[in-house]
Amino acid sequence: MSSNIRKATDVPLDETLVTEARVLGLDVSDAAEKGLARAVKAEKERLWRIENADAIRAEREYVEKHGLPFAKYRQF
Repeated sequence: MSSNIRKATDVPLDETLVTEARVLGLDVSDAAEKGLARAVKAEKERLWRIENADAIRAEREYVEKHGLPFAKYRQF
């Protein structure tokens, strides 16, 4: 994660899941932090899509009507 500052938290987790993670040698704190980071990133992206829905729709409509800008310069 990007920050070296850690905040101690008390997060209740499913006991069976924690036991399985420990048996597998997983670092529960690290796994929880990575999972939280993925959830935060996904939510930020979801909100960005909502906030920019009109611009995204307009761009798609433009491409449907006019094609890709500079398409004649593309090489495949």
